[in-house]
Amino acid sequence: MMKLSEITKVYGNGVLQVPVLHDINLTIEDGEFVSIMGPSGSGKSTLMNIIGFLDYPTSGTFELKGEKIGLVKEKKLARLRNEHIGFVFQQFFLLPRLNALKNVESPLIYAGISKRERSERAKQMLEKVGLEDRMKHLPNQLSGGQKQRVAIARALVNHPSIILADEPTGALDSKTSEQIMQLLVQLNKEGKTVIIVTHEEEVAAYTNRIITLKDGRITDDRRKKS
Repeated sequence: MMKLSEITKVYGNGVLQVPVLHDINLTIEDGEFVSIMGPSGSGKSTLMNIIGFLDYPTSGTFELKGEKIGLVKEKKLARLRNEHIGFVFQQFFLLPRLNALKNVESPLIYAGISKRERSERAKQMLEKVGLEDRMKHLPNQLSGGQKQRVAIARALVNHPSIILADEPTGALDSKTSEQIMQLLVQLNKEGKTVIIVTHEEEVAAYTNRIITLKDGRITDDRRKKS
């Protein structure tokens, strides 16, 4: 479970202060499938960065599985991020000189996993996303949908409990977007907590809970009726 209490975020200082998030109170249970929606500038990406330990709140508390993140030292924070969270981004962020297999292996290097186990786990994840025949392909030899599948495999390779996806279909056509969303649906059914940042209602419709931000505040938080 993650719990955010009275979270605010302000960039800059003095007269140049820019408030981005205001008094965010949010609890996300293990295994939820959540979308965070809002127009450009609403604060949704900043909120995702705080949830993913990529940024710190100016004030408020953030707890993950009962541990207050603000009290954790940077080295341990990096370990927690690597162990618990898998990131999927709109622009894929694949390393251009590494093939699909090596891209998926890359987080395991920082985790101190042996070369043999890295290769085996990366192969398993690429098979899981249906790319067993593309392991040796470089990113420029893959379609947009295939690149995103590699990115999802990379996000999964450390067996995280949480998947954070920032506009995961933003660079894809509608058919490929549906395939990626179905993959995220399946991961949620397998027990992963999946949190998607999106401005597309079609994408949010796949999730079981939709949180809406406007001007840095939560204006709506609704769950689908079962």
